[in-house]
Amino acid sequence: MSTQVHYRSVGVRGHEVFYREAGPPDAPALLLLHGFPTSSHMFRDLIPRLSHRYRVLAPDHLGFGRSSAPAADAFPYTFAELAAVTAEFTEAVGLDRFALYVQDYGAPIGLRLALAHPERVTAIVTQNGNAYEEGLGKEAWAPVFAYTAEPSEETAAPVHAIRSPEGIQWQYTHGVPDQSLLSPDAWEHDVALMAREGQGAIQFALITDYGSNIALYPDFHAYFRERQVPLLAVWGGHDEIFVPAGALAFQRDLPQAEIHLLPTGHFALETHAEQIAGLMDDFLVREVAQAQTTPPPAGVGPRPGAGFRGQAPRGGVSPCAGSRTRSAGPASP
Repeated sequence: MSTQVHYRSVGVRGHEVFYREAGPPDAPALLLLHGFPTSSHMFRDLIPRLSHRYRVLAPDHLGFGRSSAPAADAFPYTFAELAAVTAEFTEAVGLDRFALYVQDYGAPIGLRLALAHPERVTAIVTQNGNAYEEGLGKEAWAPVFAYTAEPSEETAAPVHAIRSPEGIQWQYTHGVPDQSLLSPDAWEHDVALMAREGQGAIQFALITDYGSNIALYPDFHAYFRERQVPLLAVWGGHDEIFVPAGALAFQRDLPQAEIHLLPTGHFALETHAEQIAGLMDDFLVREVAQAQTTPPPAGVGPRPGAGFRGQAPRGGVSPCAGSRTRSAGPASP
């Protein structure tokens, strides 16, 4: 079956949302939500590996990639707003039920979507997409928290440096034992897009709004406990931005969550796309195929009052790059 990827765009609120799409239009849907500082480009190796069985869509958030990037004084760059735009995007492309893949910024965007529309989300795959305070790497997040605690030009400078070419490259290279596996094209692509006019203000607004996501962590946890949504964590075990404790924490609220710590860094797809695709396919076949074709139970719908404020075996932890029960190598050096 062809795995040809289509490159499209759709209008949402007068803005253009660019997205990649592949797979049969009537197949179970999988929505891929990228993180900072990248775009749907990060899924270039994953989409062809999954589109034989799923309708895969990967949008660029507003302000990222090839989507519109209105000025920061013309659009409210908050995670609540990006989640609302994402919800409208799913409606525009005809997604009513879908599994989520979330990474980095994609996690709070996707989880806000799940809070508002829990009946739409059939499963969650999180790849270094955090929802617990213990998952926040202390050193990586120190500049952001220092600025939000005491805003000044001095505390803002290290936050701006996160978007620098050196800061972007570090996000790709740290924690990767064999860096010859990394294509420099990945971070050079992001560096070029982050250098566009207006990006400084856009990205500063977003990263300093990250605290609004932490404030929602209790709501995310309640959603996990109430819905028991099937969850697979495929996590770069050497990530210093969202550390492995964040992956393990999901089992506190989702005891049957499947956790895999891979021996790589923050952008695990750059080195482990094939293994992640295999883990996902196994998980989604078990957890989503039936859910996608079975209507929600009567009376199941959005949580009252929910909105975008500012949604076979299971369970186990695998500290490896293999299956849930077999070790293929440790996650730590």
